[in-house]
Amino acid sequence: MHRPTMQTQQAQWLKGFGIFLCALLALAVLDVIAKSLVQRNSAPLVNLVRYVVVLVMALVIMLRRRTPFVADTRQRGLLIGRGVMLGLVGVCFMPALQYLPLAQATAIYFLAPLIIVALSPFVLGERVGIKQYLLVLVGMFGMLLIVHPGGELSPVGSLLMFVAAFSFALVQLLTRKLAGRVPGEQQYFYAAVTCTIMGSVVLVFYWPQVWPDMTDSLAMLLVGVLSGVGQYLLIRAFLLVPASTLAPFNYFHLMLAVIFSMVVFDQVPPMMAVWGMLLITAAGLSLTMPMLISYWLTRNTKQ
Repeated sequence: MHRPTMQTQQAQWLKGFGIFLCALLALAVLDVIAKSLVQRNSAPLVNLVRYVVVLVMALVIMLRRRTPFVADTRQRGLLIGRGVMLGLVGVCFMPALQYLPLAQATAIYFLAPLIIVALSPFVLGERVGIKQYLLVLVGMFGMLLIVHPGGELSPVGSLLMFVAAFSFALVQLLTRKLAGRVPGEQQYFYAAVTCTIMGSVVLVFYWPQVWPDMTDSLAMLLVGVLSGVGQYLLIRAFLLVPASTLAPFNYFHLMLAVIFSMVVFDQVPPMMAVWGMLLITAAGLSLTMPMLISYWLTRNTKQ
């Protein structure tokens, strides 16, 4: 068996990075369309349509891959818990976009990697040092600069987005816990089912007063497609490039959110919010860049 050449490895990495950036672009465009939609339509309706589309895509993947629909009974609790947390992300994220500018909303959402570090000792039993906890505090201080008291940012929207970030962090932790125990297709399917059920329940309590026209209906379907495609591309990218290597580039999503917020919605973040975003980004990169550097050094040594 021949060892892959350096050119082959570089081509694989470039392909993985390209796929990853396409995934982030799809998710950033999703945020823009969703923010536009929730200004005119029911946020729970937008969220439900999104997950119905993702559920259809999950069913197609399960059938094509011939993956069993019934999961191991020992893992069902974790699968359902992961789905509930992902459902909370959607339930909170979409309404939060009604209250918050896109850039600030995305910045608060990007507290998730820092929350993962804070919770990993309790969920995964991993050791976390003082430096990591200090970086978490730096990120939290950055969030306070964005939502500072007396500022114009909505407390309701900020709280909803923080809950979305906290829930997304738990999704990532439970995904790690399920890794190697449950096929990725089952995780995808169970999450889609749970999110669709939760979205339906929320919609019953917040029944739309106005229903979308044809253009908005198609836009909602597009949100679902972008969500499904974005998640699928992320999975494909992680098959080609280690997750720890790709992690720092997640902040490309935040950069896109700032650009889209300014260009599409004419919303320029105030300077204090910009400082908060920079602190969150710096804290996040300080946690992820050492993993990237360490991996590159190890890889080059082996070569």
